[in-house]
Amino acid sequence: MVLYTVFTVIPVVYALGSSFYAERRTGGGPLGTRSTVFVWFDNYVSVLEDGHLIDGLQRLAVYGVIAVPLTLGLALLFALLLDTPGVKLRRFGRMAIFIPYAVPGVVSALMWGFMYLAGTSPFSYVTRSLGWGDIPFLDTSGIYGSLANISIWGATGFNMLVIYTALRGIPHELIEAARLDGASEIQIALRVKVPLVRPALILTSIFALLGSLQLYGEPLMLKPLTNAISNTWAPLMSIYQDAFVLDNLHDAAAASIILALGTAVVSVGALALVRISTRRGMR
Repeated sequence: MVLYTVFTVIPVVYALGSSFYAERRTGGGPLGTRSTVFVWFDNYVSVLEDGHLIDGLQRLAVYGVIAVPLTLGLALLFALLLDTPGVKLRRFGRMAIFIPYAVPGVVSALMWGFMYLAGTSPFSYVTRSLGWGDIPFLDTSGIYGSLANISIWGATGFNMLVIYTALRGIPHELIEAARLDGASEIQIALRVKVPLVRPALILTSIFALLGSLQLYGEPLMLKPLTNAISNTWAPLMSIYQDAFVLDNLHDAAAASIILALGTAVVSVGALALVRISTRRGMR
């Protein structure tokens, strides 16, 4: 509780308080002084009117539409395959799928960045050899898929492990009863296993949504390699730009609060949709 208070509660309260203040110069001329004044919601209006945060959220939405479903879909698929009776190299498969999650995000972004770069990309080398030219990984048309691929590669293993653990907790008697009734492995997976691991799917969905809203390291690492990523491409990049480049901590605090509220709304909305679908399914 002490650590949570010091590193979470106090910074949030400080950011919230700072978002209602701004630096103003008084006195005019070279002798003028800067003072901190209370400006109510002016910083929030300034952030929303500036457009960088809104544009970043729109780009984040496109990124999330690609990354979240594919991450969860692959995680569920791998978990179901590893839980299939008679599968070989189950332990090696779990480890191989999980290892990318253990690679730091900066390292994985740099690694994939060099595989995207036309001069060093093994994929573009193959397509050039076939006469198809370079793959536009880092162009405006391909940057969303390139960023999503890094996230999918790193996050699938963790989500797979959560879902696989839930699958191992299903009573074996239910699976055997379904087999005795003549159900195939695919029918057992879709009609028995998936409904019973719904809590794990909800948990991983929330994790994936939060991870998408916190996108920062991947576009920051790819930025030197492409012109398709600006300093304000993602919301967190825009907040960093305001706080530590433009020295506008108060606008950065307001943008942080807006992003935090948006994250809370998305999480609550996702849970509400899950509850509604669950109630309808029970009926």
